[in-house]
Amino acid sequence: MPPWVGHPHVTLLSLNRLSPRQRAEMIGRVTGGKELPKEIVDQISDRTDGVPLFIEELTKAILESGALRDAGDHYTIAGSLPSLAIPTSLHASLLARLDRLPPAREVAQIGAALGRQFSHELISAVAPMQRQQLDEALSQLVSAELILRRGIPPDAEYTFKHALVQDTAYSILLHSRRKQLHARIADVLEAQFPEVLETQPELLARHCTEGGRIEKAVDYRLRSGKQAFARGAMAEAEAELRKGLDLLCSLPDGAALREQELNLQITFGNTLLATRGYAAAEAGEAFEHARQLCQKLNRPQQLNRVLTGQFFNRLLRGELEQAEFLAGELRRLGEAASDLSWKWNSLMRDGEVCCWLGKFIEARAHFEAALALWDPGFRDRISSPHDVYVNALIYLSRALFCLGYLDQARLRRDDALAEARRLSPYTEVYTLRHAWYGDWAIEGVRSIEAMLRSAERISVISSEQGFPMFIGAGDIMRGWCLSSVGDAKTGISLLEEGLKKYAATGTKLVIPFYLTVLAEAYGAAAQPKEGLNRLGDAAKLVETTQERWAEAEMYRVRGSLLLSLGERAAAEESYCEALAVARHQSAKFWELRAGIDLGRLWRDQGKCIEARELLMPIYEWFTEGFDVPVLRDAKALLAELR
Repeated sequence: MPPWVGHPHVTLLSLNRLSPRQRAEMIGRVTGGKELPKEIVDQISDRTDGVPLFIEELTKAILESGALRDAGDHYTIAGSLPSLAIPTSLHASLLARLDRLPPAREVAQIGAALGRQFSHELISAVAPMQRQQLDEALSQLVSAELILRRGIPPDAEYTFKHALVQDTAYSILLHSRRKQLHARIADVLEAQFPEVLETQPELLARHCTEGGRIEKAVDYRLRSGKQAFARGAMAEAEAELRKGLDLLCSLPDGAALREQELNLQITFGNTLLATRGYAAAEAGEAFEHARQLCQKLNRPQQLNRVLTGQFFNRLLRGELEQAEFLAGELRRLGEAASDLSWKWNSLMRDGEVCCWLGKFIEARAHFEAALALWDPGFRDRISSPHDVYVNALIYLSRALFCLGYLDQARLRRDDALAEARRLSPYTEVYTLRHAWYGDWAIEGVRSIEAMLRSAERISVISSEQGFPMFIGAGDIMRGWCLSSVGDAKTGISLLEEGLKKYAATGTKLVIPFYLTVLAEAYGAAAQPKEGLNRLGDAAKLVETTQERWAEAEMYRVRGSLLLSLGERAAAEESYCEALAVARHQSAKFWELRAGIDLGRLWRDQGKCIEARELLMPIYEWFTEGFDVPVLRDAKALLAELR
């Protein structure tokens, strides 16, 4: 009997697994307070299941492995992400426990190959032994507390008590036996478990890879990536597709390999648009490679998807001329193919380019023609990170509000948001961000609370899912909302930080508008010169990219900033320039905003008749949206000018 049993001054404690926070704290104590890379901390936390001894031993092992570089107050990964080996002390202890159960050792090895968890049904189908022998071996492992059982055979589910137990059992399998076992598991899953084939292709991919069936493994990685992509789990999709592309390197060249690579590259490119940002160079490279494969394999239908991906990449990089060229390619190829999905796609791309260029009448015509052709089957034929139908609705909404059809714009916006929330997190974030332009313009400060909720929703989902471009957009939206209700300091800080994050993804599109919003915030904070500097940056970018959809607003804000500096003549000139741009674009909404500001300036100069003659015909053009703040402001000013 141990000496402490029955001792009056000793209390026995039952140690539970540590929480994720406690695990991180314990890792920090072992490293002497030096921070480990997050990927390593996550691996240690997952592999040890929160067992303090395992955490300590595994952390020491990685520190002694040479895989990390000491950077003073933290560690960095010296090369590629290391695979965490089981410390010798733990490995010997766990191996000894398995060695004491020779009949159950083989079953533990089969279970380890199956995974951390496995069913009685599956191990029975894989294990080459009689049912009674298998059940006895499993019972031994349960009694030894190496595995846990839930339920009663044949409906039982088993779980290795610790991930390191599974690792130890797996490590003593000979390489040839591992390969044979994984191939057997893959055969059984394909033949007897169709639900796994349908819902867990990544599991089949793992077993096919370890079993040496690489072509099948590639197909399963592609299927898994597509499934993750469809539900908006973009980081997971990227990881699966990268694994598939890596596997291709071990296959002999040929038409079959190129076909697999083409399918992988297209889905990979679309995934990178989400995980790296639409303007990411890596996404552009994936689509360019896919385009070359399309031409080699003569796959015109796939070219539709590839050109669409290239279009998005060029568009968000602010390369509108190249995007317009790609839209023309889609149009010409669609006409030759006599395919309605091609026609729909080319109408959308033409409309998007026109919208950003400030050609709102043409844009509206393209979007309405596309929606008239819409067929839900197009979703399977036009690949994109966001939903293509929702995209059509939200773009039409923008064209309509710029043209001055404000009630129609709100209706399309609401339809888009309702559909987006039904589909996937990525489409919801994408739509909330695009809807903000209309909310900002149409609803104004009366909708601050709703816009703040949208901005926070964008930030939360984007941070959780890893959508870098939209993280910046969420900060920009929150910054505008806060500056609009008087918190200029916090608002401007968020706007500046959001712009940095947004631009860091390589994206140039929409930055002139964001700079205009920031300039207006500086004006509200009594810093008009800072605002004018930001507008100078916006004007340079407009001339480079030709993104002119909010150009009139840029000149209007410039006029207001100049006016606050007492430069009345320069302010009037800017307002007149805003009016000229808006009239050229038939952008009645922007025209009304500029007309109100110029009308107020003329009123203050005693030119009430001129102000009324300017504003009245613009206001009388509108036939809807009279509850919108800008129209109410115009009506109030006209009443005052009488």
